[in-house]
Amino acid sequence: MSQITLQAAKTLMESAENEAKRMGVPMVICIVDEGGNFVACHRMDNALLASVDIAQNKAWTAVALKMPTALLAELATPGSELYGIHATNNGRIVIFGGGIPLRMQNKIVGAVGVSGGSVEQDIQVAQAAVQAFVNSESTV
Repeated sequence: MSQITLQAAKTLMESAENEAKRMGVPMVICIVDEGGNFVACHRMDNALLASVDIAQNKAWTAVALKMPTALLAELATPGSELYGIHATNNGRIVIFGGGIPLRMQNKIVGAVGVSGGSVEQDIQVAQAAVQAFVNSESTV
């Protein structure tokens, strides 16, 4: 998979949703391509409305900065080298966990963003999508 197609995004979102259901937390799961362009977004029943924008921006941030948003959280604390970065890009940068790049052969081809639970829950659900992506790569 050299690009994130709609079908691939649906597969990743399904894996993430299954993890969110297992946890009992309604989530929003968004997938973007390598340019941060929206591919698909899925809002589970009763997920927070605010989570739609947050999940999409987590995915965008992960692609735009080529790192998980959880790592960015560490780099953006007061006194750290990226402190204040969240105020750039029209406030689109998210500095807490739940956005993870999707890599294929060391190239970022997209990202997943998840919002709706605690930061730890968002990361766990996003990792389920990443694992589905990794698994799909090994079967190609």
